[in-house]
Amino acid sequence: MNDGTRTERGARWGAGVWTVGTAGLIAALPWAARGRLPDRLATHWGSGRDTPDGSMPLWAASLFPALIWLALAAIVFVAQGRAGDPARRTTRAWTAAALLSGGILLGGAQASVVRANLDHSDWHQARQPTAWIIVTLTAAAAAAGVVGWLVSSRAAASSPPAPQDFSGPVLQIPRGQRLVWLSRITNPWLHLLAAVAGLVAVAALVAVVGGLAAAGPLWAVFIPFAFTSLALAGCATVQARASERGLEVAFGPLGWPARRWPAEDIESARAEDRTPAQVGGWGYRLSGLGTTVMLRSGECLVIRTLKNGTEFAVSIDDAERGAALLNALSRSF
Repeated sequence: MNDGTRTERGARWGAGVWTVGTAGLIAALPWAARGRLPDRLATHWGSGRDTPDGSMPLWAASLFPALIWLALAAIVFVAQGRAGDPARRTTRAWTAAALLSGGILLGGAQASVVRANLDHSDWHQARQPTAWIIVTLTAAAAAAGVVGWLVSSRAAASSPPAPQDFSGPVLQIPRGQRLVWLSRITNPWLHLLAAVAGLVAVAALVAVVGGLAAAGPLWAVFIPFAFTSLALAGCATVQARASERGLEVAFGPLGWPARRWPAEDIESARAEDRTPAQVGGWGYRLSGLGTTVMLRSGECLVIRTLKNGTEFAVSIDDAERGAALLNALSRSF
């Protein structure tokens, strides 16, 4: 399985888990609070009105928003599937933005409806949850904006083609030419774990908004799971780039954050086989071998720096070619 296939598979797993999990959360939220809700739930408030003018039975208020979410997600998936190969990476990134912001929007709206009806005996007593609606719209817009900014920033730094095949540990660079080596790898299982942890964090946050339980315990769930989700997502995809500027290792599906080493600061580079057992596990690891970003066993690009002789390694495909280019660049100084 090549790197492109692994990336596509990991993205599909993550999007699928987010979509199904968000639908389940939207549908389950009213049932989780059914003992504190009226028989019918206020679901619509007219423009400028504080009192509701529409309601649904509990089952409809649970099922209808979940179906809307699944329909919107299906439209996004179909649009992404119709994109041609040249636009596939950008389209996939915007698909993530649409699913993230859409899930936050509908999940937050459902939590707002539940909170408005909470502890009322009749749906007419519910009041429009204006503050929660504003918070939900702001969070959804912020999520879409952050992802869009990251996508645009990454697109502005698009890379030129990789160098041609070579033989030997040091690449001979023709005078006047600039060569770039680029390799990307992803771990779909880390993506899946990040999606699951993210869903737990979102569920805790929605429960806080919906007032289903005391905020203290829910925040104790949200904070570690949100951190875990971000950490796993950041280590699940790695892209390495070698050029005349040195080595750049970018983390996460959007290539941010990144670590950089100028070519003049690199003493040597090599390809070396390493396993998770040698470096202490998966992800970003510190061990006696230095720092290793471990996404799969096998070939790693290893650099040794001039400043303090420390080593940094990343499990990446075609590491020998990247090492050869870095050696050629570092010796030119």
